[in-house]
Amino acid sequence: MNDTKKREFALGLVMLCAGLAYLFLTFDLPRKGGIDASFVPYVLGFFMVTLGAMQLAAARRMAVASGAGSATNDVEAERVDYTTVLRTVGLIVAYVALLGYVGFPIMTALYLYAQFLVLSPTGRKVNHVTYGGIAVVAAALIYVTFRFGFDLLLPAGLLG
Repeated sequence: MNDTKKREFALGLVMLCAGLAYLFLTFDLPRKGGIDASFVPYVLGFFMVTLGAMQLAAARRMAVASGAGSATNDVEAERVDYTTVLRTVGLIVAYVALLGYVGFPIMTALYLYAQFLVLSPTGRKVNHVTYGGIAVVAAALIYVTFRFGFDLLLPAGLLG
């Protein structure tokens, strides 16, 4: 098992343990039945456990298939695109900084659209209409779900 596979396995193990710890701590939250303040922590805990298990399974498949892999594939798998990481961190910082002023619906749509552009593969034509449509619909669905489904107020900003 080379370093990449070991790191993938360790990442899956850490994610699984963190998810289980988070889920264990969530069980101590007071429940009022139905959807309450503990609903989202439960969902996040189950997502973390599921993602950790999926990461472990992917690392196992990677280790099994390593006999067919070549050194070129390992080098490519280890290359990290720091520019994309820095752009994503910058977008998150801008999102958090402007969320209170601009509001959740507009900032979320702008963030999602910009994140789609950052994560798009280079050399492929960008479909601005599709990215914009998905960003607006997703932001609207999230806002309506939290506002009317969970009865939680999100910053309306310029719209409020």
